[in-house]
Amino acid sequence: MTKKNALGRGLGALIDGVEKEILERKVEPNLNIAIDSIDGNPFQPRTNFDEQALEELATSIRKLGIVQPLTVREADNRRYQLISGERRLRAARLAGLTHVPAYIRTADDQAMLELALVENIQREDLDAIEVAISFQRLTEECRLTQEQLSERVGKKRSTIANYLRLLKLPAEIQLGIRNKNLMMGHARTLINIEDPKKQINIYYRIIDGDLSVRQAEELVRQLQAEKGKDPVKNEKKKKLNEDFLQLSEHLTKIFSADVNFRINEQGKGKIVIPFENPEEMERILGIFDRLNN
Repeated sequence: MTKKNALGRGLGALIDGVEKEILERKVEPNLNIAIDSIDGNPFQPRTNFDEQALEELATSIRKLGIVQPLTVREADNRRYQLISGERRLRAARLAGLTHVPAYIRTADDQAMLELALVENIQREDLDAIEVAISFQRLTEECRLTQEQLSERVGKKRSTIANYLRLLKLPAEIQLGIRNKNLMMGHARTLINIEDPKKQINIYYRIIDGDLSVRQAEELVRQLQAEKGKDPVKNEKKKKLNEDFLQLSEHLTKIFSADVNFRINEQGKGKIVIPFENPEEMERILGIFDRLNN
């Protein structure tokens, strides 16, 4: 069985296959392009790049060159706009390259945005909020349904929905996710809490206690269980039970049988008068007849 790519379908598949498009002449064959003639992607959704990681990539490029070509589109005055490969372009500049291998692709502005966002999502080092924002932009600006999005990035719709839900968390927690103070599992746990103040409170308890995802889940379960322990509600329930107990004892004396009450949370229920044989039932019915007279 072929092992599924953990990152999804891969960029080649996402743009309908570079090789296929080369055959159809939608993409020009791999060319060496002057690095100074390439402008950044105006739709690039990512703004933060790890400088150390770029230096490491630049070192690799100096030794091995660029293994995966960039993808660009033609602009005016013999210049090009980058479609995908922002990190490779930055690292190539750090490495001192004058030319880089690139495919020239025909793409309109929406395709540029979509390709940049999709490539962004495929990166392993992207934080969960960056992924969520990319998903949101694909659904809103590129007008993709979650089903179409699932096909493009090779992820389940439920996974996409979980990422999008992160954007409903308070900004303070989103920043914590971006700073990698929280894992995705922690974030999913916080999503299940409705009150933003409680979300922030639990967020700091997770941070201060260095809680694992499982410990955070247990903490939330405990808090939600305590939520159901309303002091006023419990006092009313206690008073109700005492009243039913007294009434049960009173009826037990009248019918000479263990009378019980079965009450649900809404206060609805039934009175149960047990009997062991037909004669016992006749005796109890006789008592009802006498009470009605």
